[in-house]
Amino acid sequence: MDEALFRTMLFDFYGELLTEKQREYFDLHYNEDLSLGEIAESQGISRQGVWDLIRRAEESLRRYEEKTGLVARFAAQRETVAAMEDRLERLRPLTEGRAGELVRELLEEIQELRHGI
Repeated sequence: MDEALFRTMLFDFYGELLTEKQREYFDLHYNEDLSLGEIAESQGISRQGVWDLIRRAEESLRRYEEKTGLVARFAAQRETVAAMEDRLERLRPLTEGRAGELVRELLEEIQELRHGI
């Protein structure tokens, strides 16, 4: 998983555990793509102050992940589901009758599951 996606997932999973300012600055910088200078100017603080808040927020998010592993487990589950779906898609043309119906049903269930993940 690339770093930007990992950072976004950390924020999605644990963002509510940050302080309001950490959450706001982190979101503005990484999700809204504002520069440190833009955030600093809009908030009336220094670029260094913005960077310190963002850095502490990211450290906190990474500590939460180290302790719980939720993001890693989520990513692993998504990969497993995708692999299952791929194998079922390859099986689909080889099956007929009730077996074919079961493959189709399983694929539909997996697609529903993926939308919920």
